[in-house]
Amino acid sequence: MKKIIFLYLLSVATVIEAQQLPPVFGNEYADKSFNDSRTRVYLAPQRIVWKYDGEGQLIHNAEKLLEKGNGQSELTNRATCKMRSTENEYASILLDFGKEIHGGLQIITDVATRNNVKIRVRFGESVSEAMSTVNVQGATNDHAMRDFTMSLPWLGVAETGNSGFRFVRIDLTEPNTTLGLKEVNAIFTYRDIPYLGSFRCNDERLNRIWMTGAYTVHLNMQEYIWDGIKRDRLVWLGDLHPEVMTVSSVFGYNEVIPKSLDLARDITPLPGWMNGMSSYSLWWIIIHRDWYKYQGNLPYLKEQQEYLTNLLNLLLTKVDAATGKEKLDGGSRFLDWPSSPNIKGIDAGLQALMTLAFEAGAELSAILGDKSLAEKCSATVELMRKNVPDHNQLKQAAALLALADMLPAKKADDETLSAGGAKGFSTFYGYYMLQAQAKAGNYRTAMDNISKFWGGMLDMGATTFWEDFNLDWLDNAAGIDEIVPEGKKDIHADFGDYCYKKLRHSLCHGWASGPTAWLSEHVLGVKVVEPGCKVLNIEPHLGDLEWVEGTFPTPHGVVHISHKKSPDGKIKTNVKAPKGVKYHIIN
Repeated sequence: MKKIIFLYLLSVATVIEAQQLPPVFGNEYADKSFNDSRTRVYLAPQRIVWKYDGEGQLIHNAEKLLEKGNGQSELTNRATCKMRSTENEYASILLDFGKEIHGGLQIITDVATRNNVKIRVRFGESVSEAMSTVNVQGATNDHAMRDFTMSLPWLGVAETGNSGFRFVRIDLTEPNTTLGLKEVNAIFTYRDIPYLGSFRCNDERLNRIWMTGAYTVHLNMQEYIWDGIKRDRLVWLGDLHPEVMTVSSVFGYNEVIPKSLDLARDITPLPGWMNGMSSYSLWWIIIHRDWYKYQGNLPYLKEQQEYLTNLLNLLLTKVDAATGKEKLDGGSRFLDWPSSPNIKGIDAGLQALMTLAFEAGAELSAILGDKSLAEKCSATVELMRKNVPDHNQLKQAAALLALADMLPAKKADDETLSAGGAKGFSTFYGYYMLQAQAKAGNYRTAMDNISKFWGGMLDMGATTFWEDFNLDWLDNAAGIDEIVPEGKKDIHADFGDYCYKKLRHSLCHGWASGPTAWLSEHVLGVKVVEPGCKVLNIEPHLGDLEWVEGTFPTPHGVVHISHKKSPDGKIKTNVKAPKGVKYHIIN
């Protein structure tokens, strides 16, 4: 099994490789089967958070569950964890597996277990969620079952669950029962791929943020790339863009990106909008431009030409020829959830986003040899840039206007993006706010915003980044990894809005990974100049950092980079690049 250079694999691994069917299966089965590109690792719990054992009589040897097992039932008298119920009291235990994972649960019973013992299993991304009940405080079974009852065998192995979680609570549900537990293991299901990109500097908080963003996306790289592993186990095209940038910076090429892009294309015949939102069809174009930029795969890009051409021609009809104003209709007018109340700001954001999409469309059409369409797209970009709506102090819109060259980046940063620091940031569009601050040359403030905003989630016990976050939530709040003390706010159950109210809120959302890609691009300093990473600019911006080092994946191999600041403020840079990659150091 390939080595994975992150700290989250905590136990012995059992690897199941995707294989062809055995010879006894005929061709009729081959036509109706598909392989799974993922693998499984079994993880023992790291700690017992809480248990209910009456007066010490209902649970014995609970600490045995923390030991590494082997996944096999045994007909022995070895000491194992025993959970019992009486006529009126029922044993319960809450386990912490240490890190958020995607997968399920393996339960191995011993000889003391009565046959068909029934238990209730509750998965949780937080302690509060694992202690919750469906339909109370936003707790749900949407997209993945995380609260259910099941029967266990005598002296056997049961596997269950398919969700995103860190915590698991197990309750006996029937009176006068004994359950002997030899092991309770998390089944970690993931793509066994190396972290080719890396980032290290003298600020450990930034290092943790980079890795947490990378790991958040890794968990969402299932058979397709999802937005969330508990809820939103779907391919959302707009949300996919920060994930694509993170994948490109950490893993390089991976099939999950083209598979997901193609799925969205194939299930969205024109004139429909992807995911029912016009902005998400715009993101599909931008993603293809950026994926080609990093991978340089022209044959794959040519596969998109028919749909891309028809989509661009459709979009050309959605621009007022006299004023250059976008006229997107027939779908939700959406940037991200926190911006939803600011209709005026959304209008400005969509004007800028459509301009960026036509800019990407012009580049792609030129590469594909369609000079006429490229010229139409470029002309539309210039026309739309003449119509600059008021962003209404919406940071999302101000960032997009700056990136589309419709508002000076410094003006957008000084007057809007830097106002209030990281307040008003969002986990999705925070990436574009950071990009606009970089365009304004304000790298120090951007890095401070990363530390405060994304670091704020880490301070609350996060091991992956969340669907949404607000710095105001931190006031008097307890972390996700503890029972909420009396008088404290529950940061998972007391907050959230729109589709993610309270415990429905996803605590592992790939769209929140933007700082990982941003740190690789602007602090490590890797900018792709020619498609396929054939030419790179290495342009570091260390801010107050003393040194930074890391790696960056390209189709030609991994580039190794290090920067060290001297006492006079000058930066000494060393680069080792594989054959086929040229680079220019810009300090």
